[in-house]
Amino acid sequence: MSELGHDANILSNGVPRGTRGSDEAGCAENRTGTMVSLRPPGSAGMGARRQSRVPVDCGDLPFLIKRDGTWLYRGSPIGRKSMVCLFASVLKRDADGEFILQTPAERGRIEVEDAPFVAIELDWHGKGRRQVLNLRTNVDKMITVGPDHPLRVAHDLLTCEPTPYVFVREGQGPFPIEARISRAVYYELVALAEPGMQFGKRVLGVWSRGTFFSLGELSACAG
Repeated sequence: MSELGHDANILSNGVPRGTRGSDEAGCAENRTGTMVSLRPPGSAGMGARRQSRVPVDCGDLPFLIKRDGTWLYRGSPIGRKSMVCLFASVLKRDADGEFILQTPAERGRIEVEDAPFVAIELDWHGKGRRQVLNLRTNVDKMITVGPDHPLRVAHDLLTCEPTPYVFVREGQGPFPIEARISRAVYYELVALAEPGMQFGKRVLGVWSRGTFFSLGELSACAG
């Protein structure tokens, strides 16, 4: 078995990836050594009857998403971005807040240090209430900040250091899938920010698609 982290030559039912078409995610091994087919919905061989089945729970899979957005397989970075994007397309979050890779046939839990995605680029146009903020993630997903994709900022209780996030998509319960906004993009947002009021408090925030998003209280970390 070739290690995914070294050459991305994962196997699909014993056939090296790439011999059946670029839309297959191939197979990976879980920690018990069992072969786990990880194909995106709609890939070859997925009939309607199979899609209606409850996915088989494969337990813990040897994937880790680092805080900087790097995907690791058995401790080694996955070098092919196309493969990272493929796995990201079947990433879900269950009702308990656990991150899973799930296809119509199988599902398995993976470890995520913070958020599974990172917003690495900002583009904007307009000003004030007419401003529109567009973010690009590390898997090349474009997200327009607004009512459907709100921003939130968490602050460290001890240092008050802000960590901003943007909503990507719903989870299977109360826990959403988010992208952490990189420090460079956060600084760009701060440069676009203006004073405002939210819940009776003076805050610094940004507008996007007619909605004002607070980046933090103006005096939250003063003194």
